[in-house]
Amino acid sequence: MLWWIGNLVLLLVVVPVAVALLSRVLGALERIRKASDDILAGGVALVTELDTTPELLATTDETIEEVADGAVRYAGSVAKLLG
Repeated sequence: MLWWIGNLVLLLVVVPVAVALLSRVLGALERIRKASDDILAGGVALVTELDTTPELLATTDETIEEVADGAVRYAGSVAKLLG
């Protein structure tokens, strides 16, 4: 008789609780999977944006050289004026 009561408690209490907990875990897993897919898509988009980085750095280097040359000429002129 006790076996029947134990089986009934198992069937009516433990199994629904286990199913509810499993459902919550699987829901969280799906949200994590969706977030990781979004992160991957963003990373791929970022990589395509970085393709032009070497050319942009070369342009920046050229601009810095031009500004430095201008600054040296300006400083030389100011030095002559202040004498």
